[in-house]
Amino acid sequence: MPSTWGKIFKVTTFGESHGISVGVVIEGIPAGFPVDMEKIQKELDRRKPGQSSITTSRQESDQVKIVSGIFEGKTIGTSLAMIVDNKDHRSEDYEKLRHVFRPSHADYTYHAKYGHRSHVGGGRASVRETIARVAAGALAKQILEQELGIVTIAWVDSVGDIFANITQNFPNSIEEVDQNIVRCPDSKMAELMEERIREVRKSGDSIGGTVRAVCKNVPPGLGDPVYDKLEADIGKALLSIPACKGVEFGSGFEGTKLTGSAHNDEFYVEKETNQIRTKTNRSGGIQGGISNGETIMVRAAFKPTATISQEQATVNDTPEEVTTKVGGRHDPCVLPRAVPIVEAAIHLVLMDAYLYQRALNPSWHQKWKKE
Repeated sequence: MPSTWGKIFKVTTFGESHGISVGVVIEGIPAGFPVDMEKIQKELDRRKPGQSSITTSRQESDQVKIVSGIFEGKTIGTSLAMIVDNKDHRSEDYEKLRHVFRPSHADYTYHAKYGHRSHVGGGRASVRETIARVAAGALAKQILEQELGIVTIAWVDSVGDIFANITQNFPNSIEEVDQNIVRCPDSKMAELMEERIREVRKSGDSIGGTVRAVCKNVPPGLGDPVYDKLEADIGKALLSIPACKGVEFGSGFEGTKLTGSAHNDEFYVEKETNQIRTKTNRSGGIQGGISNGETIMVRAAFKPTATISQEQATVNDTPEEVTTKVGGRHDPCVLPRAVPIVEAAIHLVLMDAYLYQRALNPSWHQKWKKE
């Protein structure tokens, strides 16, 4: 089972939702970087369950600890390992599901692939695995911001058919996003989204939506023009998040309705900086698989949570047709907790692309590194 991501900044995650712990091993971290553990913990706190009345009631502190790769607060160039222990898992709640495949979960496909599975929680397919990605992404975030000035901000853009009215004036900080429990900076739409989430939860159902993200201050040159296109790597990272079913960049699918003359981003030279810029950004900050220096704009679609508290038809491993009512503790909408996961996934891709480009072209690093 592949659990490793990256060419230089290699991230290997481990652990299951109801195991002893989950964690991550990171290779390729430059030596001598000062690690801010409070910032890493802050990102995990944004992801953890039980943080509001519209998320799962599972209570996990998700306290992270570094067990290798740090000395006197700085990286030493060797593998860095972080671990978070599981506390509030109730494996007995899943005993009735030992032989039953929950609809739209990974139960059946996992069983079909391996012939043996853990029926408690979601195993490796659980969103709990993303703790490791968020921890690694939080470290990547620190390096990217300090060395290149890159800032990534994601927010809930829609819940069901309720859309935020944010097309140009993007949020400037995660604090602006986190001002409400939905994590939508459009306060009026956030109220409607919260109301809709509570409605579906009350009926034992769930709902999906989209998360939008922008990456500011990304220098031109990250990514490759063929198989490792920057949007392809970001797309894979986002689609590997549980429940993510689609990704679009810039104008996305709406751009297919335009002609080339209307869609093209015309270049100009910014007088103040003498840098090449584009008048519009329908490309979403990436052209030919390589960043062009404009803000990277991406949106990810998340399906309704598969675990609901309604009776549904399914099958067991005999196989025979049965019905099941999963119940238990689950998110009626994954979107608020998906926001920091989306940011982390993007940070992992940008960090790997940055180290690769720095090794490929040292003069590029001298030109674009933050003073």
